[in-house]
Amino acid sequence: MASASIPVYNSSNNPLENSSSHNASRESLKMEPLADCSLLPGEERIIDKDIIYICPFSGALKGKVFITNYRLYFKSADADPAVTLDVPLGAIGRVEKMGGASSRGENSYGLDITCKDMRNLRFALKQEGHSRRDIFDILFKYAFPLSHGLLLFAYLSQEKFEENGWSVYKPMEEFRRQGLPNDKWRVTFINANYELCDTYPTILVVPFKATEEDLRKVCTFRSRGRIPVLSWIHRENQAVICRCSQPLVGMSGKRNKDDERYLDLIREANGTAKLTIYDARPSVNAVANKALASCLLHCMLVSEVRTEEATGGGYEGDDAYQNAELVFLDIHNIHVMRESLKKLKDIVYPNVEESHWLSSLESTHWLEHIKLVISGAIQVADKISGGNSVVVHCSDGWDRTAQLTSLAMLMLDSHYRTLRGFQVLLEKEWIGFGHKFANRIGHGDKNHADQDRSPIFVQFIDCVWQMTKQFPTAFEFNERLLVTILDHLFSCRFGTFLFNCERARDTNELRSKTVSLWSLVNSDLSFYQNPFYTPESNRVLYPVASMRHLELWVTYYIRWNPRIRQQQQSPVEQRYIELLALRDEYLKKLEELQLSDSSPNSSHLSNSSTPNAASPTQHITHLHTPF
Repeated sequence: MASASIPVYNSSNNPLENSSSHNASRESLKMEPLADCSLLPGEERIIDKDIIYICPFSGALKGKVFITNYRLYFKSADADPAVTLDVPLGAIGRVEKMGGASSRGENSYGLDITCKDMRNLRFALKQEGHSRRDIFDILFKYAFPLSHGLLLFAYLSQEKFEENGWSVYKPMEEFRRQGLPNDKWRVTFINANYELCDTYPTILVVPFKATEEDLRKVCTFRSRGRIPVLSWIHRENQAVICRCSQPLVGMSGKRNKDDERYLDLIREANGTAKLTIYDARPSVNAVANKALASCLLHCMLVSEVRTEEATGGGYEGDDAYQNAELVFLDIHNIHVMRESLKKLKDIVYPNVEESHWLSSLESTHWLEHIKLVISGAIQVADKISGGNSVVVHCSDGWDRTAQLTSLAMLMLDSHYRTLRGFQVLLEKEWIGFGHKFANRIGHGDKNHADQDRSPIFVQFIDCVWQMTKQFPTAFEFNERLLVTILDHLFSCRFGTFLFNCERARDTNELRSKTVSLWSLVNSDLSFYQNPFYTPESNRVLYPVASMRHLELWVTYYIRWNPRIRQQQQSPVEQRYIELLALRDEYLKKLEELQLSDSSPNSSHLSNSSTPNAASPTQHITHLHTPF
């Protein structure tokens, strides 16, 4: 996926490039050659062309570009070592023509490509004969297939893996693991046909005392029908994390007795005096949402106002929800996050702003947003640990809400810190509960200026990375897994992050027609394992959410810059892996000696052993590395 001149993610160690040959079955290894790159099963070459790559680090490089229905691949012809690019078309956000037929200046005529993974690509072509028309048209068509009536590559892929990643998450199994259902909480299938809420999953957990009719009444008072439902329960103190959307109180402060009673049932389930409601938004934004309808009613275009806007959102006021306390977490909306990441990109690509690095980084506010998200999740986790149930929401409950619930659950439940548990967490809190991946990422969509685009999930993965840095032994997975997840968030090679909700995935037969990302990951778990991992079942993690303890994720955001010295593994991690391999080698030799010692021909050896000889188990203990 990266240039060969970049030391970290080159063609030999990037999972995006070699995972098929490394993990797939024999049938999927039947690939066609494409320069030095192997095509994936189902991948077809569309065009190749002589071109000049305007590399921001090495200057103009002549070479050949290949475009398939999955990727753009470039290899230089006049550089030693050769510079290569391997870019999934799904990672391309915008394709623009650069210069015109009358443009003057060397390499001023060509294509400008903006990628979703923090880099830009610029290619120059000869000006005569409309030489860029064919490559522009093909690139525009296959980078944005949905805008041209074509299928996403995930539906064309013929990759096969040993494990079916779609079976990783089974809702009933996950709820049973948490100890559900019980005498306070029940499983309901009221949404089996997505009739209650079209963006929620089919299986929901609700208060035992709430009837199906209660749920329908509450549904009318919550934005998009996203009622409060259980995400996680504490096994000991029975405190729960519930998630939902904002109440539709409007400017007039409408009340809904059914909604108020329903939240009281959540509070009563673990017998606390107050239910804490965490509203992810800044308080001023929540007030503005509440006032939106009133303002719009004075607008000349009132007839075009959407129903939900006319109804008006808002928050749970003290007068109506007397047994609840409301806490605003001051996390900004999707538009603020989008602009923040754009500013971050400006200072890290193509050149890192060296002269005023700290002030430039601060001006992006990216780490400040990371801090607020982590701080909010800590408050949720701490409240749960203290035995108090919480309800978490933002506006519609599919962006900041997912960040907060999943991070809090990561802090509270060590199961989600395992390789497979983390997959379950993403499937449940993000994919199952309807984070709008299609809108936020823009899979296959040419509308790069769409205001729905936002790096909400990228921001969440960054928060997870910050936690792995602060607790290096607490997570079974390594940084490589997080980078792989983000690469395939964009790539459209797998079906995992496609579409906005479970209903849309069912309609488009995602599970039967595409491959899950977890099929790739679980076919070679060792590649994503953290060698320092130490299981601790009851440990709650409280990361430090201060600017002094947060850092920029260099190996993700600046990985394309060859001048930034990076290593895929730290020297300590590399040495630890070597010692573990050495230990395994010694254990193997020990087993061989034991087998030979127990054979009839070696009975005289066993007779000569001392009475207090150490047992094999004791030997194994002594062989543990002193880290």
